Amino acid sequence: MIVVEPRPRAANGPGKVRRVTIAVEILDEVTDEVVEAFARLLPQLSSSAKPLDAAAIAALASSPATTVLLARSGGQIAGTLSLVIFRIPTGLRAWIEDVVVDEAASRQGIGTMLTREAIRLARAAGVRTVDLSTRPSRVAAGRLYEREGFKQRDTRMYRYALE
Repeated sequence: MIVVEPRPRAANGPGKVRRVTIAVEILDEVTDEVVEAFARLLPQLSSSAKPLDAAAIAALASSPATTVLLARSGGQIAGTLSLVIFRIPTGLRAWIEDVVVDEAASRQGIGTMLTREAIRLARAAGVRTVDLSTRPSRVAAGRLYEREGFKQRDTRMYRYALE
């Protein structure tokens, strides 16, 4: 787990400052708080995402290929990221998926901290590359990933829907 106190932020008028402690942890226990957080966060990421119950979140968290990170701001779950590590013939790779930070907690550095922790975990596992994608409309997310060293690839991404 990593914990930082980001720069002070103005709160409730001039001269008043608040510090919010941000902590990033690996999801290892599914609680009512975690289920509620996913119910709040997933619709902010995707309007087509189906709600997850405790069993679905537990299955995700127990997958040997997937690490689910949670970010807490002031003790409350304010963001999540899924890191998937997999072996293919060309080496050990990783993919970052479903990064979402609660709109109510934006601009606190939560997305940056989640991304940095995912990269740290991937590096520690011996991963060669970490990939991710983001919609062009998510301009702030694109800037975050570029600041963290991700390079936009010249590729065509395809999807085949099975549903």
